[in-house]
Amino acid sequence: MKFETPAGTNPIDQRRVIGKPTPRIDGPLKVTGTAPYAFERNDVAPGHAYGVIVGSAVAKGRIARIDTADAARAPGVIAIVTHENAGKLGKAKAHTATMLAGPMVEHYDQAVAIVVAETFEQARDAAKRVRVDYARAKGRYDLAAAKAGAPIAPGDKMKTAVGDFARAFAAAPVTVDATYTTPDQSHTMMEPHATIAAWDGDTVTLWTSNQMIAWAVRDMSETLLIPKEKIRVVSPYVGGGFGGKLWVRSDAVMAALAARAAKRPVKVALARAQIMNNTTHRPATIQRIRLGADRTGKITAIAHQTWSGDLPGGGPETAANQTQLLYAGANRLTETRLAVLDLPEANAMRAPGEAPGMMALEVAMDELAEKLGMDPVRLRILNDTQVDPEKPERPFSDRHLVRCLEEGAQRFGWARRSATPGKMRDGRWLVGMGVAAAFRNNMNMKSGARVGVDRKGMVTVATDMTDIGTGSYTIIAQTAAEMMGVPLDKVIVLLGDSRFPESAGSGGQWGGNSSTAGVYAACVDLRRRIAQKLGFDADRATFADGKVSDGGRSVDLAKAAGDDGISGEDTIEFGRLNDDYAQATFGAHFVEAGVDAHTGEIRVRRMSGVYDAGRILNPVSARSQVIGGMSMGIGAALMEDAVVDPRFGYFVNHDLAEYHVPVHLDVPHQEVVFLDTLDDKTSPMKAKGVGELGMCGAAAAVANAVYNACGVRIRDYPLTLDKVLKGLARV
Repeated sequence: MKFETPAGTNPIDQRRVIGKPTPRIDGPLKVTGTAPYAFERNDVAPGHAYGVIVGSAVAKGRIARIDTADAARAPGVIAIVTHENAGKLGKAKAHTATMLAGPMVEHYDQAVAIVVAETFEQARDAAKRVRVDYARAKGRYDLAAAKAGAPIAPGDKMKTAVGDFARAFAAAPVTVDATYTTPDQSHTMMEPHATIAAWDGDTVTLWTSNQMIAWAVRDMSETLLIPKEKIRVVSPYVGGGFGGKLWVRSDAVMAALAARAAKRPVKVALARAQIMNNTTHRPATIQRIRLGADRTGKITAIAHQTWSGDLPGGGPETAANQTQLLYAGANRLTETRLAVLDLPEANAMRAPGEAPGMMALEVAMDELAEKLGMDPVRLRILNDTQVDPEKPERPFSDRHLVRCLEEGAQRFGWARRSATPGKMRDGRWLVGMGVAAAFRNNMNMKSGARVGVDRKGMVTVATDMTDIGTGSYTIIAQTAAEMMGVPLDKVIVLLGDSRFPESAGSGGQWGGNSSTAGVYAACVDLRRRIAQKLGFDADRATFADGKVSDGGRSVDLAKAAGDDGISGEDTIEFGRLNDDYAQATFGAHFVEAGVDAHTGEIRVRRMSGVYDAGRILNPVSARSQVIGGMSMGIGAALMEDAVVDPRFGYFVNHDLAEYHVPVHLDVPHQEVVFLDTLDDKTSPMKAKGVGELGMCGAAAAVANAVYNACGVRIRDYPLTLDKVLKGLARV
């Protein structure tokens, strides 16, 4: 099915199941501990051994010698794989660094060997006996030092210019010119990277924790140099990914190599301390923002220049994304620059681009409002746009940012805010309010599914879509139930297997809308087949209450399926609507924060958000996703900071004892409101992504609330109490 024209009225609009608050159908499995995650699949790999990865002790250099003799003599050891005996390997195009180092080392903790033994304890002990001699090379680990020579990143829209920014900025009566920094951050998902690999002849099966099944097959094929048909990837349950599991990592590659060498299944999980340096992270950014406005608050000049770093051949953090679309302004400039660094691979983390970009842009907007003497909500409303500011001939498909700001302000009690920082107090706590817009581009991905009905009237959906804790099982079941006219308990959903039709996968906020649209397409095909079998008019037939009806005839769905059952399969393919219309999601964050006047401690007291993301397929799981994003915004604002050792090129605080993330006491009551909107340009579902929107702008709202509370403006994230105290001393 091609989606090339705006969606008209369709069965999804019935809203008998879609749009209803629905508890996750996989919830009982999760809370009882019976959902089979990758590392726990003992049922599929009897007699498995354990593998432990040895990581590089240097960040850049060359392996001079590997001595595995002592490790090989250790109790229980079955095999040891290094670059010397792994055989010929490729490098997947999606990987910046190789998954197995040798002889060159590209980053700290890059896999240099895997030790396989009968038990995990034996493998771990033997891994410590592997001796590696390195010829260390000088590396580049400091973004600030590399900033001056960083070129424009390769790719589309890495530099954009409209009008004459320099002249307009120079002429503007009110300006802001500020630089903001965000640190390296880690995904810290609950489930570590883990894989069980088993070979059957020349075919390998991976039970792994991965967000994108088809990408995993592709990347393993390019790495192992075997056909895709010889690889099966199974990932029905994923305990969080946040972008860190978009591509296979060393656990999957090394498990496959180890299983081939050991001639038996091998189970591998990365230890928590390995994840930050061995896998990927969100890169640090330096962002310069310049805003020029007239005395009424209309923006006349806007520029956003960003710098980030990655290994050679890597990509940038696209932190200027939202600035190209969010606010009006005739004269515009964005630049995305990329420095070469020898830190572990930088790559996608929840809401790449907009999450760190909004941390800077939305603080700059607050600074502009203060200089204008204007309410920051009013400033954002004044500069709303209904067209792409870089291409005014391209309207937004649907945009309600102003409604989000106005309704959010009213619900939050914004009118009670003092415009003068430091004026509100609650005992020893200085109290302030902050606002920020929320913005995340909407992306659509080709997605397929197979749907069948059996002789009992049960509907089964199969697609390689994954559920990374986002509720995919439930919204896919709701879509099939709505389309086929059956209750939810008559739907079985099968996910996360490369033997199923290829889906959009989970990432970039595209998964929910795209995968359900793929199920919609498959159901349309199934409905047509059933109608034709019954001699009904396929365009006129209705599916409701377990029956298929046309005119005066009505047949039970089970009877229509017959003893052999009937199935349909299709893929949704998106046309030019995304080119013709700017598609994005919007919202408004409101935060009340307290700052201890004596210690500088910050506490977020309450948060509220109003969001515009088209049709909300399941308000229960959508709310969960948004409050998760808001909580991650608290972490980004106040505590998350992967600290680089500039001497040795690694992240020092590589575990949850020292890399701090929000806990329950850090997260206050969060109010989430979704506007009741439909976007007929995005898909037949008339929905948009929502999973990452809750994070975009949340950290800036916290920072703005902190400033309003105590008058200390911090442009260097995270906002730790030492920075607050230093500022308080000057206030």
